[in-house]
Amino acid sequence: MESIIVEPEEVAQVRAFNRFYTHIIGLLDEGMHQTIHTLSEARVIYELNQAGTTTSASIAETLGMDRAQLSRLVGKLVSQNLVAILPRAGDRRSAPLALTLEGRKVAAHLNAMSDAAAARTLLEPLTPFERRDLVGAMRRIEALLAEPDDPTLILRGPRIGEIGWLIHRQAVLYNLEQGWNSEFETLITRIYADYEAAPGTPAKNLWIAEVDGEVAGSVFMLPSSESEDTAQLRMLYVEPMFRGRGIGGRLVAECIAFARTSGYRRMMLWTQDCLSSARAIYQKAGFTLAKEERHTLFGADLNGQYWVLELTPRG
Repeated sequence: MESIIVEPEEVAQVRAFNRFYTHIIGLLDEGMHQTIHTLSEARVIYELNQAGTTTSASIAETLGMDRAQLSRLVGKLVSQNLVAILPRAGDRRSAPLALTLEGRKVAAHLNAMSDAAAARTLLEPLTPFERRDLVGAMRRIEALLAEPDDPTLILRGPRIGEIGWLIHRQAVLYNLEQGWNSEFETLITRIYADYEAAPGTPAKNLWIAEVDGEVAGSVFMLPSSESEDTAQLRMLYVEPMFRGRGIGGRLVAECIAFARTSGYRRMMLWTQDCLSSARAIYQKAGFTLAKEERHTLFGADLNGQYWVLELTPRG
């Protein structure tokens, strides 16, 4: 297994951010819990409001709270008629919990205070552009650190700024992963410009894969310069934190389906054999290797490969 080296400055930045955000959370707590309820009580009320029905054990695990402490806290909320213990045979400690009607009213009030505190403390001081950056950075932190789930994948067209973002991300990524130099960035800038400049017919399309509001990957297709009945698949890309979820395969499948319905007879693509994950996706989709050639590009010795997929039976 390859050894992973974590740089000291990276560790220092993580710890600095943790101290900084702990301070921010403290400011939020001051602004949103001016009630008779403690912060711990408010957190339990929030979790119950989100879950609908759950158990003390589940809440303790979610909040990282000692079970004895949580039991006392739940008992207090039950005595205040905010939480109800639902009837269930067996171990009382695993009995389901739910908010009462009064508890839901308190939850709504706490949520409104939390929203107001977040808006006032974090968002209102910022410009719209700064707010967009802040919320986007928070999404990315959550996506990177949270346990993988099964989020909704959306395939859509590009929005303003996303093509430039894709060029930047791919240039940086392939420099880090493959050691490719600025020649690669120059090439893909031209490739995306060629896509934008291509006429609408024969058909072309570019897909953005979006997961929870984040760009997770992309691909585009346009007619080959060699033949108008051949579509060329270009720039398949999946963000590292979204790999292993089948997004690359979905993008390629969408590309193939679009090419078929648009009347193309075949598809082709050009890649490098060092990009093994992408090659596996192409092979699974039915592409076959047509030819390969060694060359020096992007400051590296590479083996370029051309792959082809027949979309209609040969006559």
